[in-house]
Amino acid sequence: MKSNWIFAILFISLIACGRDQAEERVVEEELREVPEFNADSAYSFIQRQVDFGPRVPNTEAHQETKRWLVEKFNEYGMQVTEQDFEAKAYDGTNLKLTNIFAAHNPQASKRILLAAHWDTRHLADKDTENIEQPIDGANDGGSGVGVILEIARVIATSGMDPEVGVDFILFDGEDYGEPEQTKPSDRNHSQIWWALGSQHWSRNPHEAGYSAYYGILLDMVGAKGARFYREGYSMQYARNIVQKVWRNAHRLGHGDFFPMRDSHEIIDDHVFVNQVAKIPMIDIVEYSPDYGFGKYHHTHQDSMDLIDRRTLKAVGETVLFTIYQE
Repeated sequence: MKSNWIFAILFISLIACGRDQAEERVVEEELREVPEFNADSAYSFIQRQVDFGPRVPNTEAHQETKRWLVEKFNEYGMQVTEQDFEAKAYDGTNLKLTNIFAAHNPQASKRILLAAHWDTRHLADKDTENIEQPIDGANDGGSGVGVILEIARVIATSGMDPEVGVDFILFDGEDYGEPEQTKPSDRNHSQIWWALGSQHWSRNPHEAGYSAYYGILLDMVGAKGARFYREGYSMQYARNIVQKVWRNAHRLGHGDFFPMRDSHEIIDDHVFVNQVAKIPMIDIVEYSPDYGFGKYHHTHQDSMDLIDRRTLKAVGETVLFTIYQE
């Protein structure tokens, strides 16, 4: 999306002098130039992840993907930090996990944080067959990372720097929660087994005192026909950021993807960033207030066949535009 200068025109009707008198006034809002988000490139980043196989913690595919992700951020000249840690899963498995943090323009005082999770589900607990097998996670895991890598590539190679520092964090261990079939009586309600990476980072940031102006989490942002409603915790903790991002989406012509309608609260990585790290973070996530997650969720349908470049473009352009207007 190349646009030298964009002018938003606002018509305001005023009532003056005790009588109905309409006055038309033009308010010009000057917007910064934004480099182009390439949906084909984002798609290829998702395909590369899927080619490694399911990125389940404690597997070789997980380790190979980690090395590739770090390599890509280094290639784009980012300052990269690998946060290795261990966490116990709901089933007692000791998971070896890594949060990957990359900073562009680390000297800038005002910073925007973009996040996604890079691990994939270890079982297809919502499927009807091969339930014990891990899923590809093309959308749930792969799509958020693909959009983030494309934004990092664009910022690094376009020659057009945003006026703020941009940080990228890929959380690990987000999707290793209890199976869908777990009975409520068998759940440990004192422990949230999802979002292990963001729980760890929020309590133990990679850099003491780290903060950001706000954050945007991308989760399941590539499916055909996706709709991104205004998630509940996002509205609770960062309503003004939600309004800004959704308004930008409509301004860019992506209103069909970003309905002006609220949805329910979802336990996702942004909850811990908001509550523990105290950084206002919103969640762009496919979750309908009418039927919840898509039918592909935690099934083997979450493959490359699900991914749509138009959805990637809508999300990627909106986030990139938002960053460059700061």
